[in-house]
Amino acid sequence: MAKFKMKNYQHWLLFVLFIPLSSVLCFSELSFITEPSDVTALPKDPAVLDCQAHGQPPVTIKWLKNGVRLAESEHVQFLPNGSLYIPKIKHTKEESDEGFYQCLSQNKYGAILSQRSRLTIASISEFLLHPVPMVVTEGCVARFSCAVTSSPPATITWELNQSTLPLQTDRITVLPNGVLQIHNVQLEDAGQYRCVATNIGSRLKSREATLTVNQGAGPKPRQRPRIIAGPQNVTVSLHQTVVLECVATGNPWPIISWSRADSKPIDVYNAKVLGNGNLVITDVSSKHSGVYLCRATTPGTRNYTIAAANITVQVPPSIVERPESQTRPRAGTARFMCQAEGVPPPRISWLKNGEEVHLNGRIKMYNSKLVITQIIPEDDAIYQCVAESEQGSMLSLARLIVVMSEDRPSAPRNIHAETISSSAILLAWERPLYNADKVIAYSIHYMKAEGLNNEEYQVVIGNDTTSYIIDDLEPARNYSFYIVAYMPMGASRMSDQVSQHTLEDVPLRTPELSLTSHSSTDIQVSWQPLPAKVSRGRLSAYRLSYRTAVDNTVTSVEIPQNSTEYLLEGLQPDTIYLLRMAAATRVGWCEPSAWTSHRTPKTSSSKVPSAPILQLEPLNCTSIVARWQISPESVAVQGYRLCYHEEGQPEQPTIQLQSQNYTYTISGLDPRRKYHVKILAVSQAGDGYQTDQTVSTPGCVSARDQPTASPPPPDHVTVSANNSSAVALRWSRPAFPSGKAVSYTVRCTPVGTHNASAIRYLQTTKQSVMVQSLDPNTRYEFVVRLHVDQMSSPWSSVVYHQTLPAAPSQPPAAVRITLIEDDTALVSWREPVEPNVVVSHYTILYASQKAWLGGRWQILQREGSHTMALLEKLEPGNVYLVKISASNQVGDGPFSNIVELVPTRGNAHRSKNPRHSDRFPDTTMFSDGLYHIDQRSMTGIIVGVSIALACIVMCALILISKGRPSKSSTHKVIGLGAAEDPRAGLSLPNERLTENAEALIPMINAQFIDAKGGSNIVINSAGLVSSKNHSRWLLFNRDIINPDESDVERRASLYEAGKTVLRYEEHLGSAPLPPSSREIIYGPLHSESSQSSEGSQETGDSGHYSNEESNEEMSNPSTSQSSRPESFGSDDIAAVAELKQSFEVENEEMLRRPLHHSAPDATRRCCTSEGSLPALHTSQAVGS
Repeated sequence: MAKFKMKNYQHWLLFVLFIPLSSVLCFSELSFITEPSDVTALPKDPAVLDCQAHGQPPVTIKWLKNGVRLAESEHVQFLPNGSLYIPKIKHTKEESDEGFYQCLSQNKYGAILSQRSRLTIASISEFLLHPVPMVVTEGCVARFSCAVTSSPPATITWELNQSTLPLQTDRITVLPNGVLQIHNVQLEDAGQYRCVATNIGSRLKSREATLTVNQGAGPKPRQRPRIIAGPQNVTVSLHQTVVLECVATGNPWPIISWSRADSKPIDVYNAKVLGNGNLVITDVSSKHSGVYLCRATTPGTRNYTIAAANITVQVPPSIVERPESQTRPRAGTARFMCQAEGVPPPRISWLKNGEEVHLNGRIKMYNSKLVITQIIPEDDAIYQCVAESEQGSMLSLARLIVVMSEDRPSAPRNIHAETISSSAILLAWERPLYNADKVIAYSIHYMKAEGLNNEEYQVVIGNDTTSYIIDDLEPARNYSFYIVAYMPMGASRMSDQVSQHTLEDVPLRTPELSLTSHSSTDIQVSWQPLPAKVSRGRLSAYRLSYRTAVDNTVTSVEIPQNSTEYLLEGLQPDTIYLLRMAAATRVGWCEPSAWTSHRTPKTSSSKVPSAPILQLEPLNCTSIVARWQISPESVAVQGYRLCYHEEGQPEQPTIQLQSQNYTYTISGLDPRRKYHVKILAVSQAGDGYQTDQTVSTPGCVSARDQPTASPPPPDHVTVSANNSSAVALRWSRPAFPSGKAVSYTVRCTPVGTHNASAIRYLQTTKQSVMVQSLDPNTRYEFVVRLHVDQMSSPWSSVVYHQTLPAAPSQPPAAVRITLIEDDTALVSWREPVEPNVVVSHYTILYASQKAWLGGRWQILQREGSHTMALLEKLEPGNVYLVKISASNQVGDGPFSNIVELVPTRGNAHRSKNPRHSDRFPDTTMFSDGLYHIDQRSMTGIIVGVSIALACIVMCALILISKGRPSKSSTHKVIGLGAAEDPRAGLSLPNERLTENAEALIPMINAQFIDAKGGSNIVINSAGLVSSKNHSRWLLFNRDIINPDESDVERRASLYEAGKTVLRYEEHLGSAPLPPSSREIIYGPLHSESSQSSEGSQETGDSGHYSNEESNEEMSNPSTSQSSRPESFGSDDIAAVAELKQSFEVENEEMLRRPLHHSAPDATRRCCTSEGSLPALHTSQAVGS
């Protein structure tokens, strides 16, 4: 059956795509109420053939005889109801009314033809078989037979000496097929016998035959049972009567019993034993088909003999899948399905308006399916599927309605096909150029590219995709594809056709072997070439393996691919050999066949019959016809012995055949099974050479066998995630009867992929599989199909699943460091170069070479959306090492390669990495000594500078308007020395606890540039950082610094060992500190080196930090002494308390801030004791 697959869009497509469907439903289908049936009549008698049709009037009826239109006349009359009336039947040599009749009904929608009826003239032919004279001994069996052909079937009776034979005795049996049996013959049974055939037409007598009875001479010797008249193969029509004769002799008299070869019970309702062992089955049906065994057994012993016969019941055609009426747009495609069954299999043909369909390039017939492509208005008609055989005919009709449409979409564009495997091709396309928004579905059409009259397949999918996997293709075949777009009122034209070939695969099975022996030491192995559908590619070799039944040593021979026979020589006589074969393509070897046994002949001086030449042909899905012939040079043959068995099953009883038989039908077999058949000839010298051959029965196409032909798909498919690159897939086996091994195929496809290499197929025999090597954080679709006995189920329902995200496996890329101040650098990077990875945050580790040797790294963290950070408080002249890693909620990624930075004062600065120079793209050094950073970073800086300038102007206007230098809200930077004089401050309560908490805070960010515009100065823990060497950065200073300042004054704002930086805010409305307080806090300086910063302290990429400490001492101790305050008066206790309160609040915020890092323990020491103890001492000094 052709495969016509629809997705879930089918009901939508049928409802919307074909809007005129209501016309089909409203269409009063032209149909027959009564059709003519078979009629048997006598010559000169009248005959009526009935025919009545129903449909929208006017309905006309015409008649055909043997396919030719009949004209009404006095001899042939058309009745008003449409029936045909023949007043007087003619039956002469010149003219006869006998033949096949059909009526043709027509209205405005079209025409339909009725089933075929046969008009038969009653008659009896001459006898085909006359009784022959017989001579029997008293007490034996006499048998006469005759045969005649008649219509209707004749009744056979017998006469003795021209008088009706009396049947009162049980010794005499007359069978319905015309056989006369006389058991335990007596002397008075002698005489002249003849048979009489009678039907409604005439009565006919056969020739007479003489029965001579000789008197018996004494007691009979003991004899084994022998069947003298066994059952014969018979073919009958449905509802007829079958007679299986079985007459046996022996001493003592044998007992006759019947059984079926397939072990099924004999129908006791329709079957009975007539006479002394004849089986008669009345009203036969298809269930009575099979092989029947007659067994004659000597009473009380195990001595028996068997004879077998096959009953074939012919069944009239019946349509099991009827065509359905369709509405199709112009230029669309219509497919009419039709499946019929019967014995013998019926022939399928198609009619259009009662006439045979004319097939052409646009209208094709594939097996039994009618396909009409590029529909035109003239295709609007009534189509009929006709199933015909010798047993009759059956018709089924369907109408095609063609609708016209305008404003159709253009055809899909840029069709692309890519091979995935030996059975799957990925098809992708682009939407139509015009009216693409009106497309509701796509129809994919494909067919084999080679050969003529190939079947075209169709798949309909929704409009939400422009790719599809066709996965039911044959290996090593070229296919052509085209696509049609559908809108509610019609279809587009065909797209351009593309062709693509599938990959080769290993052969589906091995050839069927035929084994014969020409001598006692050889075996001739022959086989037929595999068909292309089975070979699945070009065969490269055969491998023949053989061994004896008692020895496990296997010998293998490789045979060229173009061979069809091979002779094994030098074998042992009278020995059972086991043989099997495997075939290979370029992909590999297929599974070898099962072992086939063959016995080499015995060594004999007498000549025995040669091996018969055997031919096996499947008659249907349950029967095989065996035909053979013997060599003319062979010795005289007395009979044949044939046996068969299913592969892997024990042998059936041997069937004895007469020497004149050259054909035998093996019935009652199972569909889709492999059978081994053996035959040898028997002569007076003994058994001849044996022929062994294998054959496979085909699958049945009846509705009863549909579940076997197409197993259901697996159900309850579930997916569970194991990690970011693997999922566990589980499913349930569907409920269907099968004793064969079952395997499964899993298809894993990334959602929306157009890459054929991304689609994976996995094979398994279990009901679960682990799918590995998946991409993290990716949505996949999974489907499963079942395979059993060379059949495949449809794909299961699609299950979607998204894999878990994975920890980054790559470090950040393109790490770059740009020095923007003597002690400040900007580090930037790009996201890790790997797909489907989400980064939640970055970790930056940096340290000087001295700290790195001690395992002390400073840690910064940035959100995953940021790709830059500032490194502040760098020591000029020291080499710094920097590395970065990316992390998410799953885990941490690897660190990048270490990047080196050498801060120098007053000179050009350049990052370098001697080991990985490609990590540093060439930077351009301008004349002002700065490196040019990337455009993204520079854009952010320019925007920040612009906002800062705007703030400066606004602040200047406010100061001018108020007429005083103070601000309503400023950030104060306070530096306190670690070794102050005891007079420097007062001790505050609970100060030690706060400072201890602060000392544990790791160094997150020692300095920063406020890129959000809240501040326009550079700040570190020592206060303001201003570079008088770089004129560009003067814009960031609130007050212009005098270029004549001494170096000592400039160092007052640099970092000092053990120095704590405090920041506080004055609340709106509070009075600023008096000048004396500022002098007390900062101490006497030659010039003011610490300046207020305005606005927010939030950085552009790292958040808000209020308190920071350095973890290393600066190398210049004089700088530390130059910035220590000298006094702290008691008048300023209130101001200090206010600063202390603000400081505690800021510290609590810092303690609550989480820190994420994955550095080793040795690198997690962000603060050293040298940096924390002075800070505690400072706190005590302030409170004392």
